[in-house]
Amino acid sequence: MHRFAAVLLAAVALPVFALEPNAQLKSTPLLKTTTSWDGKPLAWPAGRAEVTALLVEIAPGGETGWHRHPVPSFGYVLEGTLEVSLADGRRKRLNAGEALAEVVDTAHDGRNVGTQPLKLLVFYAGSAGTALTQKEAAAPAP
Repeated sequence: MHRFAAVLLAAVALPVFALEPNAQLKSTPLLKTTTSWDGKPLAWPAGRAEVTALLVEIAPGGETGWHRHPVPSFGYVLEGTLEVSLADGRRKRLNAGEALAEVVDTAHDGRNVGTQPLKLLVFYAGSAGTALTQKEAAAPAP
C-alpha cells in the first residue's frame, strides 16, 4: 500500500520536491510531462473531476486488445514488460519501474512481451460518468 501512495503522489504532478527528503522519507519522481508518449499535449476533461486507479494484470503473451481512452491516463509497470502499439506502427516498450503518460483518444494495444505476468498500475484523470476505455472493433488502419 505504501508503494501505491507514492505512485499516486507522483502521478498527480506535484512539484518534484513537494516532500522534504530526510532519513525516513525518500521521494523519487516517476513521471512529469505535459504530453502523452506520442507527443500530443495533455488536456484535462471538463466536468466533475474523478480519478480512478486500477491494477491491470496481463499473462505472458496476453494483450489488452485495441482500445482508446477518452481521458488522460498514466501507467507504472510494477512487474514484467509492456509493449504498447499504435496503428501507425509506433511502439513503446516499458519494463518494471518505468512510467508513461498514455495516448489520449488514440487507438492502441498493450501486450505483455515478457515471460512473467505483467502488473501495471494505471491512474485515469477523468470526469464523473465518463467511460475510461472504449474498445475498438478491430485494429484500426494507419
